[in-house]
Amino acid sequence: MIGFILFGLVVGAVARLIKPGKQNLSIVATLLLGLVGSIIGGLVANLLGTGGIFELNIIGAIVAIVAAVLLIGVAETISGKRSVRS
Repeated sequence: MIGFILFGLVVGAVARLIKPGKQNLSIVATLLLGLVGSIIGGLVANLLGTGGIFELNIIGAIVAIVAAVLLIGVAETISGKRSVRS
């Protein structure tokens, strides 16, 4: 479980480095988005038959990072809409 959390943090950090521009996300938001991306990556890897949901493999890691980049973009869009209304 600790390994999964650490991997989620790494996935979130890598996704933030890949995503262009400055993201106004806390470390907790980065961790949560990385964890969700890791779960998505594990599910896709499991569906492709390359490994289990909580098993570390290259396909799952790549999909996890891509999913986290997309999730960060969604989080930015949602937080940007909220700050415009204020």
